[in-house]
Amino acid sequence: MRIGINSPIVTAVPGVHSPWERAAGIEELGAVAEAADRLGFDHLTCSEHVAVPAEIAEERGGTYWDPLATFGYLAARTRRIRFATQVLVLGYHHPLAIAKRYGTLDRVSGGRLVLGLGVGSLEEEFRLLGAAFAGRGAVADDAIAALRGSLSRREPAYHGEHFDYEGFVVEPHAVQDRVPLWIGGRTPRSLRRAVTHGDGWVPFGLPLDRLREMVDAASLPEGFEVILSAGRPLDPSGDPDGTSKALRKVSEAGATLVSVSLAAESSGHYVEQLEALAGLAGTVAVEEGRA
Repeated sequence: MRIGINSPIVTAVPGVHSPWERAAGIEELGAVAEAADRLGFDHLTCSEHVAVPAEIAEERGGTYWDPLATFGYLAARTRRIRFATQVLVLGYHHPLAIAKRYGTLDRVSGGRLVLGLGVGSLEEEFRLLGAAFAGRGAVADDAIAALRGSLSRREPAYHGEHFDYEGFVVEPHAVQDRVPLWIGGRTPRSLRRAVTHGDGWVPFGLPLDRLREMVDAASLPEGFEVILSAGRPLDPSGDPDGTSKALRKVSEAGATLVSVSLAAESSGHYVEQLEALAGLAGTVAVEEGRA
């Protein structure tokens, strides 16, 4: 079973993050990343918000570390684990700005970038950044197509409705021949967008039975990833049976990759939870193979 880690510390969403994370910093995050890397987990995540209105921060949280700076640091402390933006808001960036900045991250990390991309929903943040909120879905579709045609190329060219360019050099650029694009969302349109231009779908806020229906109804290409959340923070050392059950449930819902958050009381405890989770994941995988 392949499992990615929703990175602690880098976000502070009410009801999800643990109290110890508020005082933790880059050293604690680096220790967690090194452990996740050593134990064979698939990826770490980092979300993007530039500025969250104070009243909305009470619900969504106001702490969002910048993915590019965070992953650049973690790349130097790890060797194989991937770095997934979950998600970059497409309307905040020109596709070539993403190609240059995150292509450089792909270069310095040795080809470990996963670009999680989303349309965005926080109208106040769009307005603050001078980005158009109305019509953002169509802009996002064009941006994803532009990225697919531009990443990993020194002289990208794209001619679309919202983005049109040719004759520019982007150096450095991504070293992967095909940077994985995971598309976030919760609608059938987001899944279609992911199938058309991406390599995976990262849904949120949907019950598992609905996710199973949507996955079964879609014609997914070979190798397409469905990245599902295991839900509430798991406690693999304190509640191994509950953790195993949660992993099985998302696997049965169609996940090819499970994304987890972990309950912990300190960074050291978090590393212990990672070790326990690694053992449980192997056990669940064996049981599924026998089923």
